[in-house]
Amino acid sequence: MKNVTIKDVAKAAGVSYSTVSRALTGSPEISEETRSRILQICKEMNYTVNTVARSMVKKSTKLLGLIIPSVNNPFMSELAYHIDRQARARGYNIILCNSSRDPEQERELFELMIGRQVDGILLSPAGMESYEKLYPYLSRIPTVFIGENLREMPESYVSVDNFRGAQMGVEYLYKLGHREILYFGRRRGSTTHQLRAEGYAAACEHYGLTPHYCNNSFSSSSIKYGYQLAKQLFSQELRYTAIFAATDTNALGIMQAAEEVNIRIPGDLSLLGFDNIRDGSLPRIGLSTIEQPKKMLASVAVETLLDKIQNDRDGYSHRILSPALVERSSCAPLRGVTERSFVGKR
Repeated sequence: MKNVTIKDVAKAAGVSYSTVSRALTGSPEISEETRSRILQICKEMNYTVNTVARSMVKKSTKLLGLIIPSVNNPFMSELAYHIDRQARARGYNIILCNSSRDPEQERELFELMIGRQVDGILLSPAGMESYEKLYPYLSRIPTVFIGENLREMPESYVSVDNFRGAQMGVEYLYKLGHREILYFGRRRGSTTHQLRAEGYAAACEHYGLTPHYCNNSFSSSSIKYGYQLAKQLFSQELRYTAIFAATDTNALGIMQAAEEVNIRIPGDLSLLGFDNIRDGSLPRIGLSTIEQPKKMLASVAVETLLDKIQNDRDGYSHRILSPALVERSSCAPLRGVTERSFVGKR
């Protein structure tokens, strides 16, 4: 099929090439009647604007790259949705790519985005080594890291206060009377998870509690991995009255495993998550959690990136957003917990 060009439209409309161009760009140099007629002809001929040619003239594609570790992760998919909405509201479109938590694939995608001449890139890094691998490219294109705290690195990022969020979770469970609180899903390779584990440990020290961990040896957090870890945990004597899951997906896996061995939540065990993904609010789940404000993360990240693009800023900014406690039905005061050790039954 032959692509319809702006010259084809001009010939059909009986006007010059420049008149069609003015109609498409909303120029005040032509009448509204002429513009409407040309736009109608464009529609009838299925003409689409050559964005590559336009970007060469304007030196802007109005495209932003977004690279996330996993589109299957509920938190990441919700975050991507909000980023797309925020970008569109400001006249930009998003090219979404999935790094699959592979640093080399992430680097290749970063190169691809530069080759596609996106105006800037939003990146939720695959791991702690991402910054080092991408460092040679960061001076070539405006970039904002999102969802991961780079601590003192001289690059722009927007993140939630994961350390404080974990403290808030322990404080909440402590006020409900819990003293044996298991931190579930601690894993390496992520500053986010490192900060959450540190916040948990700091809160335990503050309240005089002994920290307990169920470590996640997998490369990521998911319902599947949470379920597998919880199956192992529940095959032994349960000595905790509350579990603080590192992510909501871990918490959903815990719920699944608990139901299989007749552990009641919150009757036998209180459960608190982290992230506030959409599924956690479903009526039969009712997961209490620490919320990452996804819409706010998206808004601040897009605004930060556009500020770098539009104002040609060379500096960097570190934005740390406050988490919030969301109380639902998966946690209960200790007096409501069966005071007995629980051995899961297969």
